[in-house]
Amino acid sequence: MTTEDQLWATEEQLWLNGFDSAHSEISEDAVIIFPYPAPIQRGTIGAQGTAGWRTVRMSDRHFNLRGDIAILAYRVSAERPNAPIYNALCASTYIDDAGVWKLVSHQQTPAGEEASVQTEL
Repeated sequence: MTTEDQLWATEEQLWLNGFDSAHSEISEDAVIIFPYPAPIQRGTIGAQGTAGWRTVRMSDRHFNLRGDIAILAYRVSAERPNAPIYNALCASTYIDDAGVWKLVSHQQTPAGEEASVQTEL
């Protein structure tokens, strides 16, 4: 399995099983940015994002590997029971820590109707 295949599989498992199930794949000082109003998470992931999704589909995948750093960028469509489908643009950064790939950063930006935010200039 290539590094790219391994990291895409890890990313999918994080969505399906939740962040709390993946302590060995997440750096202790990881920065996780969920959509507003969720707080920025550092280190141990809190209540935000702990539950897994029933289904997840990643499209428009982009992979960039530079030395010990890998970046995944993609569009996700995920669903949970009794909730609307969640669409977002995501980016995750992994670092090779002594032969083990660890997530050090993850960000989700809602895409679609839920991303409509009115701002005043």
